[in-house]
Amino acid sequence: MFIGEYQHTLDNKGRIIIPSKFRTELGEEFVMTKGLDNCLFVYPKTEWSILEEKLKQLPLTNRDARAFVRFFFSGASECELDKQGRVLIPPNLREHSKLEKEVVIIGVSTRIEIWSKEEWDSYNNDDSLSYDSIAEKMAELGI
Repeated sequence: MFIGEYQHTLDNKGRIIIPSKFRTELGEEFVMTKGLDNCLFVYPKTEWSILEEKLKQLPLTNRDARAFVRFFFSGASECELDKQGRVLIPPNLREHSKLEKEVVIIGVSTRIEIWSKEEWDSYNNDDSLSYDSIAEKMAELGI
């Protein structure tokens, strides 16, 4: 399980260090793709396979389903760690997530999210995302 928040810096080649606590569970090879809210989603191969199977079940006749699958898979890239625990973030994914220098890496249970620090700070300061109001909505879902 991935948990926690870590601050890192993107180097001039577009690489970031993956926190050591995440590396073992992530594995040497994993999948990175466009995420929601202007971040990147990073999945271990096992979790990617589970998600891929679920997405294959979506009806091809549903326009939103087709659009989501296109968005998700077209941005996907198989990645691997180098000996220093770094990963190269492809240019299209850096552009999607507005990554320039300061980066925040967070653990979100079965995946890792990579955010530009600026986007992460903006997301956390969004008044419509009050922790209390979100918790109330989660209670409605049985959590």
